[in-house]
Amino acid sequence: MDTIVCRQLTKQFGEFTAVHDISLNIAEGELFGFLGPNGAGKTTTIKMLIGLLRPTSGSSIIGGFDVQTQPLQARSILGYIPDNPFLYEKLTGTEFLHFMADLYSVKIADRSRHIDDLLRLFELEDKGNELIGGYSRGMRQKIALAGALIHTPSVIFLDEPTVGLDPKGARTMQDILRELCRRGTTIFISTHILEIAERLCDRVAIVNKGRMIAQGTVDELRAAYPLSASARELSTESELLNVRTQGLSNEAASELSSDNIASMESTGSGEPHHSTGSKEFIGTEVPRSLEDIFLQLTGDTGRDDVQQYLKQNT
Repeated sequence: MDTIVCRQLTKQFGEFTAVHDISLNIAEGELFGFLGPNGAGKTTTIKMLIGLLRPTSGSSIIGGFDVQTQPLQARSILGYIPDNPFLYEKLTGTEFLHFMADLYSVKIADRSRHIDDLLRLFELEDKGNELIGGYSRGMRQKIALAGALIHTPSVIFLDEPTVGLDPKGARTMQDILRELCRRGTTIFISTHILEIAERLCDRVAIVNKGRMIAQGTVDELRAAYPLSASARELSTESELLNVRTQGLSNEAASELSSDNIASMESTGSGEPHHSTGSKEFIGTEVPRSLEDIFLQLTGDTGRDDVQQYLKQNT
């Protein structure tokens, strides 16, 4: 069963089209990653999906409820955390969770136990009686997620949920999200941390300039975009030199300079290589990362511009 369904979502601001013709089907219990560069339309799409922004055209259905015609029913089953959540700084963490429970009409009998469980889950049990104004960025992110979970939603939308979290907090967040999916919760997550998306998400969609340009599992994307799948780009002379001197004696390696790299036919380990323009490749099979695919689809990495800047300023 598909918990999130949207058809041809489009949003225009005057003459500018921020989101163009986005359609998605996301199944119950799926952890879906929504990826794209800054300004690609990710947040605008999320806001249309949950009813915070009216689309110019298209529709969004959450848990069987049309967001535009049945907004209260749709919002009652979803949780949402924006990239920069607003929190009431004069409330304590516990008071904030009680406030969120009131908004969602959580039963009094279940509330206190559930709040205690959430504070413990996010390692905030010792901070529950402190004002949110004194919380760190990571603690604010945790209390915001706890608030989104207070009514046990069946669908959760998260916009950059790991921003501000230390490595332990980020791992805890990931573990919680996977456990929620195991229990049947559908999670829609937008993130710039592609390593997390690759490790965590069941499927991903990549958007650029308001259009969805790819969708599928990471393995499906690797199969669909195999460019350079059998060749790893060596982006710097020093990296190329390191590869070329593998297996050589110290004396032979010291004689190999950046001036005569191009004349070498193979690495010391006997691996073939080839050159295309100024780019060098080593013919060792390596799996393509989600980052490789993302950069291929959304445009140049700007590596040449960076190197040119460094040369001019060093």
